[in-house]
Amino acid sequence: MASKAFFKSFLISFYRFLRRRLYNPLFLHRRSPHGSSHLKLPRSLSMELSEQTLVFDVEGGLLRSSSTFPYFMLTALEAGSFLRGLILLLLYPLLCCLSHEVGLRLMVMVCFFGIRKEGLRVGTTVLPKFFLEDVGLEGFDVLRRGRRRVCHTCMPRVMVEGFLKDYLEVEVVVGRELKDFGGYYTGLMEEETKVLFGEEDTGRDAFGFGSCSNSSRHHLFSHCKEVHLVTEAEKRSWHGLPREQYPKPLVFHDGRLAFRPTPMNTLLMFLWLPLAVPLSIFRCLVFLFLPYSISIPIEAFFGMKGRAIDPPSFSTERQPGGRGHLYVCNHRTLLDPVYISAALNKLVTAVTYSVSPISEALSPIRTVRLTRNKEEDRRRMERLLSQGDLVVCPEGTTCREPYLLRFSPLFTELADEVIPVALVTRVSMFYGTTAAGFKFLDSFYFLANPCPEYDVEFLENTPTRSIGGKSCSTYQVANHVQRKIGSALGFECTNLTRKDKYLMLAGTDGIVKTKPKRQ
Repeated sequence: MASKAFFKSFLISFYRFLRRRLYNPLFLHRRSPHGSSHLKLPRSLSMELSEQTLVFDVEGGLLRSSSTFPYFMLTALEAGSFLRGLILLLLYPLLCCLSHEVGLRLMVMVCFFGIRKEGLRVGTTVLPKFFLEDVGLEGFDVLRRGRRRVCHTCMPRVMVEGFLKDYLEVEVVVGRELKDFGGYYTGLMEEETKVLFGEEDTGRDAFGFGSCSNSSRHHLFSHCKEVHLVTEAEKRSWHGLPREQYPKPLVFHDGRLAFRPTPMNTLLMFLWLPLAVPLSIFRCLVFLFLPYSISIPIEAFFGMKGRAIDPPSFSTERQPGGRGHLYVCNHRTLLDPVYISAALNKLVTAVTYSVSPISEALSPIRTVRLTRNKEEDRRRMERLLSQGDLVVCPEGTTCREPYLLRFSPLFTELADEVIPVALVTRVSMFYGTTAAGFKFLDSFYFLANPCPEYDVEFLENTPTRSIGGKSCSTYQVANHVQRKIGSALGFECTNLTRKDKYLMLAGTDGIVKTKPKRQ
């Protein structure tokens, strides 16, 4: 009896082995002159894909890494807290010993238990950046060929749907739903959906694409006429999808983590945190209480890097009875005016919109709030400019990616010429900006990086009444200054605004409502 069962098991295993071999893709690797490789489908099959429904396995056929741990860690940290992330990290050795399904359910429980359903935006504001960076160019080349694209994921649909539909233009996303109670997630998942095709698609013309390691067990490929699988060895040779080939540009994203939280990277972050907190406070106090001639060498000794490129050749001193200089810069963090002030080795004034009182109190330079009323803001800035140098950020909000948002033209009405300043920041662990988090912690997060960097480049003075000797409007001058800074940085200029950013990342217009002061 035992030998009969063993023989039956051997036949089933041998059948599955032959099936995998027979369904292996006929992909040919062709090395280009530049050293990049692409998957080459047979020509007849490539033409058929444009008329077929393409069934794609996200983890097996689209992403270069089959591990979902980094995405659950991002969810735990960004939607939850550092404590939730630490629990998930401590469970990682156990996850390695469990089956895929049990480990998945455990990660879902840790990440989502007790998280409020309403307002959960991590799937649309944080995860898309990391998903896009993990997309394989070879897998994407296959995905974009399909007439109708259906993507399956083992992760909860709320984590992946925003990325697939908004950035890769996928029509259908198949994934499990999360159970909720009283508006909060329970950490449990619904059973996997079996319905895949509608009335117009029966699956008879569907083409399946995935990985040999995990895609063969998915029920969805039983609907496909043909299935092509790739091995993990082939996926390791895939190349990342270049930014210029993104179907939709990634301009805005949120979250604090600036690195991919693999188990090792996450462990290093938690080991760094006990040192990062006091170091961030120390760096802040040095800037706050010491003059630049002393604070800059101290900050450099403790890991902060700053570089002034082409410092202004003109005199930075005010003329008797004259007005101050107007510096116009792109906006990277709240510390932009501080670094400009340090590069000039003199105090300047900065104007702000929605900044927390804590950030204002800790600023080593003078900050003045604006009202978003054009006439009132013009009067305030003209008064400040008559008192000394002024720094303005016409974008009105920060942007992390290599893009410039639309410049407000108000600064062109304040002076006959402005000094454009191009700023670049580099961080390795934490972002110093947020749209939906606690904004008063922005500077502390930036200073908590091991070696945060700032480049400050002063450009040539730009007149505000004309361009190339020709009279022009304030909007044309603002666009000219934007292009000038963008050219110096290699950034792309856009027409996006502060409102566009906050509607996407926080679901608000980006204006912090404050209580009126009592008379």
